[in-house]
Amino acid sequence: MRLLGIAGSLRQGSYNRALLRAARELLPEGVELVEHDLRELPLYDGDVEAAGDPEPVARFKDAIREADGLLIATPEYNRGIPGVLKNAIDWASRPPLASPLARKPVAIMGASTGLGGTRRAQEQLHAALEFPGALVIEEPSVLVPEAFLRFDDEGRLVDEGVGTEIGELLDTLARVADGVTLAA
Repeated sequence: MRLLGIAGSLRQGSYNRALLRAARELLPEGVELVEHDLRELPLYDGDVEAAGDPEPVARFKDAIREADGLLIATPEYNRGIPGVLKNAIDWASRPPLASPLARKPVAIMGASTGLGGTRRAQEQLHAALEFPGALVIEEPSVLVPEAFLRFDDEGRLVDEGVGTEIGELLDTLARVADGVTLAA
């Protein structure tokens, strides 16, 4: 089984990229996690789309299609979803009736330096993903507040409780993705 990991932050040292690294170490047997960097995606523009998806967009959509499920780690910027992540979802939601997100299992997690642990960003991301028909996993939730206490200076997860939550989320995502594959 192949999962596509997406960090909603472009910063190399972000806690959300660190969450994806931690997830890679906690994957169930037989599951691999491949990360996709959103850095090259242009801003969504219907005129550009009408002329044909730019190469970075086509690669992103293909990566989603090839994955059995998505694991998204999102920060929270100004009480909401980061623009780079919303832009990626906007591209992936197209075309409306043939989006690569349709019936794709998606798990969301997030880390922030504040006390909210990305709750608002995750709610917004959930809504944005549901519109094109993604199967967003409701539980378990992984909200990591005060991320600076959960990772060491090298970006390694040191909070066992968060590791357990990530493991449970990955197990659930793998079960849902396996069920979707069997039903197809």
